[in-house]
Amino acid sequence: MPHEVTLITTIAAALGAALVLGLLAVRLRLPALVGYLLAGMLIGPATPGFVADLSLAGQLAEIGVMLLMFGVGLHFSVADLMAVRRIALPGAVVQVAVATALGWGVATLWGWNWGAGVVFGLALSVASTVVLLRALEDRHLLDTTNGRIAVGWLVVEDLVTVLMLVLLPPLAGFLAGGAAADGLGRTLMVTLGQVAVFVALMLLVGRKLFPWMLWQVARTGSRELFTLCVIAAAVGIAFGASALFGVSFALGAFFAGMVLRESSLSHRAAEETLPLRDAFSVLFFVSVGMLFDPMVLLERPLQVLAVLGIVILGKSLAAGLLVLLLRYPLNTALTVSASLAQIGEFSFILAGLGASLGLLPPEAQSLILAGAIFSIALNPVVFGLAEPLQAWARRRSTLARRLERSLDPLAELPTTVEPHKLTGQVVLVGYGRVGRSVAEALSADGIPFVVADSNREQVEALRAQGIPAVAGDASEPSVLIQAHVARARLLLVALPEPFGVRRMAETARMLNPGIDIVIRAHNDEEARLLETETGATVLVERAVLADRMAELARQALSR
Repeated sequence: MPHEVTLITTIAAALGAALVLGLLAVRLRLPALVGYLLAGMLIGPATPGFVADLSLAGQLAEIGVMLLMFGVGLHFSVADLMAVRRIALPGAVVQVAVATALGWGVATLWGWNWGAGVVFGLALSVASTVVLLRALEDRHLLDTTNGRIAVGWLVVEDLVTVLMLVLLPPLAGFLAGGAAADGLGRTLMVTLGQVAVFVALMLLVGRKLFPWMLWQVARTGSRELFTLCVIAAAVGIAFGASALFGVSFALGAFFAGMVLRESSLSHRAAEETLPLRDAFSVLFFVSVGMLFDPMVLLERPLQVLAVLGIVILGKSLAAGLLVLLLRYPLNTALTVSASLAQIGEFSFILAGLGASLGLLPPEAQSLILAGAIFSIALNPVVFGLAEPLQAWARRRSTLARRLERSLDPLAELPTTVEPHKLTGQVVLVGYGRVGRSVAEALSADGIPFVVADSNREQVEALRAQGIPAVAGDASEPSVLIQAHVARARLLLVALPEPFGVRRMAETARMLNPGIDIVIRAHNDEEARLLETETGATVLVERAVLADRMAELARQALSR
C-alpha cells in the first residue's frame, strides 16, 4: 500500500468497522461505545487479518482526546456544579480515593509496584461521561435532581482526572521509585507554575478574546467559517498549551471549551461542531480498542473479574453509602451507584499516559479495556436493576427506610410555618425549571404552596427564602405527609420523569380523597398511561406549547 494513502486506509477501516459493530451493539441494546471498542480490536494487531496503522491511529486519537475534552469544557457549568456541591464534591473525592485504594490493593497482590497500583486505581475510579449522559437521557433522568447529582459527581471526577493529567508527568519518576524528594518538589513547582500561568492567561485574556473572535466570525454569516473558528480554537489552544506551557493537550482543550462557553454563541458552537467531535471521538475509541489484547481474557480471567468487581461493585457501593450518609434518599444513592458502575474515556487517557511514562505494565491497558468493555455493556442492566432493588429494599428492609430518612432535619417541615399556608395549599413536587416557573406564578398570585424535592441544597435555599419545603422522595408517603397533602387543594407533579408518580397519586388520594392532581408528561403515550393509572390531569409539554402558540396566533390575527 503506498505510503500516501495509509491515513485514508486507517480512517476508512476505523469508521467502517465502527459503523458496523456500533450498529450491531445498538441492535443488541448495548451502548454504541462497545461496538467502537470491538471495532478497534478487529482492526488491531491482536486479531488476524487487516491491521490499521497504529501510529496514525494514535495521532487521530490525540485529536479525539482534544475534541472530547473541548466538549467537556464547553458543557462545564460552575453553576450546575455548585447546585449539588455538598454531595458531588465530597462524594466524588472520597469515591475516587476508595476506588484508587482498591485498585492499588489488587495491583499490589499481583506484584506491581506501588506507583503502577496508584495509576491503575485512578483509571478504575473514573466513570465515562459519554455513557452516563446517554443512560440518563434514555431514562429521562438528565434534568432530574438525581441526574444533576450524578452529572455533578462526574464533573468533579473529570476535574480530578484533569489534575492527575497535569501531575502524573512530573510525578512519574517518584511513582516509579527513582526520584528524590527534593528534585520532585522543584519539578512540581515548575509544572504547577506553568499550569497556573496558562490558566491565568486563559481566564484573563482567553475568556474575552475568543468569545469576541467568535462573534466577529459569526457576523460574516458563514456557517463553515464559524465551525472552522471553533475547531481551530479548540485544537490551536490545545497545541499551544502543550508547546508553550508544557500542558497536556487534554487540559488545553478543556480550557478552550471553558472560555468559549463564556460566549452567548456557545450553544451554537456545541451544536455545529458536534458531528466532527463525534467522528473523532469514534476514532479515539477505535484506536483504544486497537490496544486491547483479547488473550487477556484467557490468560488473566481472575484479574479481569477483579477489575469488574472494583468498577461495578466496589466504587458503586462506596458511592451509594456516601450518598446515604449525606442524608439523600435511597433512589438517589441507587442512581449515583448505577451511574458510576462503568469506566470509559478518561480511564483510557490515564492508562495511555501511564503506559507512555513507563508506570503501567503492558497487561494493565488490556485489563482496563476489558473492564471498560464489560462494564459499559452491563451498565444498562445495572440501571435496570436500580428500581426493582429500591422497591425490594423499601419493602423488606427496615434499615433501608431508616437510612433514607433518619434524623434528617430537612425531611420535616419547620414548625415555624404559618398554619394558613398549610391549608388549601398546592403541593409542588419537583423544583427544576418547570417547578420553579410554577412556583413563581403561584407566588405572584398569592397562592400558598409547599415544595417537595430530593435536592437538599435546593430545599435549604427555599427555606432561606421563606418558602415551605421538605426534602425527600415524594413517592414515599412520609414526604407528602410532611407537605400536609391531607389538607392540600392540589398536588402538582413537575418532575420530568414518571417514576414513582403512581405511588404519589395513591398516597395523596388515600390521605385526601378530594384532592386534584396534575402531572407533567413527555409524550401522548406516557400521558395516556399516567391518566389510566392515576386518574389525574396529565399535561403533555409539546401539546401545551402548541396550544399556547395557537392561542397567541389567534389573538394576533383577531386584531
